Amino acid sequence: MATASGWGGQRQHARQLETQTEKLFHTYSQFATATNIPSTPSAEEQRVETQLLDVLQKASRHPTAPPDTPPLTPHLSPSIQREHLIGHLTRQLDSESANEPAPTLKRTNLARHAEMLAEHRRDLHRLQATLRDARNRANLLSNVRSDIDAYRASVRRPEGDREADYMLDERARIEHSHGMVDSVLSQAYAVNESFSAQRETLASINRRIVAAASHVPGINSLVGRIGARKRRDSIMLAALIATCLVALLYFR
Repeated sequence: MATASGWGGQRQHARQLETQTEKLFHTYSQFATATNIPSTPSAEEQRVETQLLDVLQKASRHPTAPPDTPPLTPHLSPSIQREHLIGHLTRQLDSESANEPAPTLKRTNLARHAEMLAEHRRDLHRLQATLRDARNRANLLSNVRSDIDAYRASVRRPEGDREADYMLDERARIEHSHGMVDSVLSQAYAVNESFSAQRETLASINRRIVAAASHVPGINSLVGRIGARKRRDSIMLAALIATCLVALLYFR
């Protein structure tokens, strides 16, 4: 009889938690069906969402109680009570089944509690997505209305003011173009100066080489002999290649 009483009390607490969840869902769904959804969640909406998360989050996200701890302890949060309650009922039913077959009604009730918990979690994700989409649409419409109001305000301005704004915009664009031209010219001048410096460097190197060659006796004649030998080798190589080609064509 004690076991039956424990089972009945735990099932009663599970039904109370499910009723509390349904009430929270009813309040939370009103925010999703509101006509004018604010751009940011209100304090009441955040409070209800936090309560739903506390009720429906998995117990693995919270400090779990020991297996032998009764599920109705007041210091546990509702989410741990609900998750731990189903686990405690499952363990109790398994222990009863070890001695004698558990009634089918108990297994059906336990499966129903687990299904309702999973269904409530899916409903919470669905309502969160609905609120997020509705809030995004409201923000988009608000931005479009702001742009339209800004355009209408600019159209309603006097003709002289609009012409002055147009002239100021044109002047800003022209000054920006002048700045770009000045930047390009500065880069061109820098490149030109770099080329001039390189040309002076190469001319200086050439003058030093010529001066060094003039101070070494016989360097000019040596350079001439090297050049003549290179020309002779080139002529001999060209003659050999031509002879090979003629022989190849003749004996083909």
